[in-house]
Amino acid sequence: MKGNVAAIVLVVIGTFFLLTNLGVIDVSLRELLRTWWPLILIAVGVGMFLTPERMKK
Repeated sequence: MKGNVAAIVLVVIGTFFLLTNLGVIDVSLRELLRTWWPLILIAVGVGMFLTPERMKK
């Protein structure tokens, strides 16, 4: 599952950059990060919480 999430994130980021370069969308990455940076922290925390830890021996 972790590999699938990483692949989906890469596809979404690549699509965002492609649409920005083609002029389809006009969004500043700096403004997005300035506004939504706490959401990144929340997503990382939830991902760490939901990822099962391996049994330590």
